[in-house]
Amino acid sequence: MVVPEPGLPDRVTIYEVGPRDGLQNEATTVPTEVKAEFVRRLLAAGLPIVEATSFVHPKWVPQLADAADLMTGLVADLGDTARELPVLVPNERGLDRALALGMRHVAVFASATETFAQKNLNRTLTSQFEMFQPTMVRARDAGLTVRGYVSMCFGDPWEGAVDVDQVVGVGTHLLTLGADQLSLGDTIGVATPGHVRALVEAFGDAGVGPERLALHFHDTYGQALTNVHAGLQAGVTTYDASAGGLGGCPYAHSATGNLATEDLLWFLTGLGIEHGVDLDAVAATSVWMAGQLGRPSPSAVVRALA
Repeated sequence: MVVPEPGLPDRVTIYEVGPRDGLQNEATTVPTEVKAEFVRRLLAAGLPIVEATSFVHPKWVPQLADAADLMTGLVADLGDTARELPVLVPNERGLDRALALGMRHVAVFASATETFAQKNLNRTLTSQFEMFQPTMVRARDAGLTVRGYVSMCFGDPWEGAVDVDQVVGVGTHLLTLGADQLSLGDTIGVATPGHVRALVEAFGDAGVGPERLALHFHDTYGQALTNVHAGLQAGVTTYDASAGGLGGCPYAHSATGNLATEDLLWFLTGLGIEHGVDLDAVAATSVWMAGQLGRPSPSAVVRALA
């Protein structure tokens, strides 16, 4: 039954991260053609944004070592549709590879904490921006949009709770460098609704409205949808999700899967919030991918529908 709740947005955008954030954390390498089919199925299900891969050095994320081959094949198959798929570029070398393929949307990945910046980026909290700046400037000069991921926004496995003002400082710095949108990540899944609202409000106080924010939740403590609800109440209308709940974070071992796209779709549909995505098609895709991976999907909605 659809029962709208007053005060919530009429429509949201789902930013699908399964092919990148989901598959990068798999223990085994998924064949390139399977990844391509995964992307094609997600697009066919109506997902408006599908992040396809990451042009990161294979040493760091071997599961995505085939990024160039994947995107070359998708461009040959889908043409400009494939060039609209966002890709992660950790540095200028990654950007060079994306530009060579004509990609139009890229993302960089920053940390809100000192320890994670050192472990994930081999940089300090401050010096990480020295790596992003030339990449972002070149991307913008080339006419690309740039998304800024901010990880560990709510908690860090080494540092504990993360100060809201510190997260706002990192996020606003990325916007100053040219980011079009910030994705605020609950990398280890410890966020709670009050914390979500406080962070969105703090960005608002810094002059960054909810229209420039996306929220990226993990379901470690089963709070992802509760936190989505808090985000909706705060006016955020873009949510990252991963088909079937795939993924986590290869550098934060306490992080379980991302918020499942199907769980988010069921939740939004029940509230009467438009999203334009075919839930059954996404669920069928996740069942198919689970078969490719040899294990069941962790999504509650996928299990229920299957």
